[in-house]
Amino acid sequence: MRSAVVPKGLEGPLDRAVRSLFPSPGEPPERPTSWGAARAWIAQGKIRVGGQLVTEATARVRVGMEVSLDERARRPRDAELSDGDVVHVDPHVIVVAKPPGISTVPYDESETGPTLDVLVRDWIGRRGRGAARTHVRPNLGIVHRLDKDTSGLLVFTRTWLAKQSLAGQFRRHTVHRRYLAIAHGRVTAGTIRTFLAEDRGDGLRGSARAQGRGRLGSGAAPQRAPPGTREAVTHIEPVESLDGATLVACRLETGRTHQIRIHLSESGHPVLGERVYARRFTGPLLDAPRLMLHAAELGFVHPATEREMRWELPLPADMAAVAARLRP
Repeated sequence: MRSAVVPKGLEGPLDRAVRSLFPSPGEPPERPTSWGAARAWIAQGKIRVGGQLVTEATARVRVGMEVSLDERARRPRDAELSDGDVVHVDPHVIVVAKPPGISTVPYDESETGPTLDVLVRDWIGRRGRGAARTHVRPNLGIVHRLDKDTSGLLVFTRTWLAKQSLAGQFRRHTVHRRYLAIAHGRVTAGTIRTFLAEDRGDGLRGSARAQGRGRLGSGAAPQRAPPGTREAVTHIEPVESLDGATLVACRLETGRTHQIRIHLSESGHPVLGERVYARRFTGPLLDAPRLMLHAAELGFVHPATEREMRWELPLPADMAAVAARLRP
């Protein structure tokens, strides 16, 4: 077991303190461990603060607190989805408030901890005790995803017909999706319209280099789609000016992988906490406990009743704290 006291300058999110206090074996003390390793230690129950187990990477630590790492510690009992995390449930769909730090579905074999689909199935199983007793695996359809560090509204389907209906709505881009993000710099209103490729030329997803490519505020569509790309459209609206950043609302017209993160980064305004697409950003990176992106609104036509349904979630506490810190 290794222990350390939080010094001045490391107060704040637990994951930031852990990566600096416990460098990887064989590495010099001034080189912090990776964000992934620090968050994995926390999620796996290997970190204690003041002797108490803490499994939330965004938990706050203060100067003088003792933090300990026990790499042999066993994983704590898997988390459970609370009733408060379920925004809406009926026989056809279930809408949940996804917390940050958990994947929607398993990403690869290195995934640690339960994924959201597992927690939702467990919640349905506990609610329908008969199914739980007979070990029947509740039916659950995946029609969209949120990134691991993104919080907010997400819908699963519970029947084949509901999945067909919602999948069609997502495919036709008729689902209402509005995100809140805290982005670097002064962001102006506009529409970003590009064609996204799996590899933009540097090994990352990104917009293809095509003549006529849309830029922030232009809304102009490229004249032709480069091979192997898909059109992506994001409507940007500033909500509040902050010190060195802007709280923005992003409405998705399409829903490509990492679309908001890519579009904001390529326009020179990466989301705070961005660790993949900010490599070209030359300004100072503002500190954030995680990716400052939140799925705040979700709406669609109910697959059974054909009624328009819409839900909203306020800014989560960690994003609200960052916004408060950055207010002039």
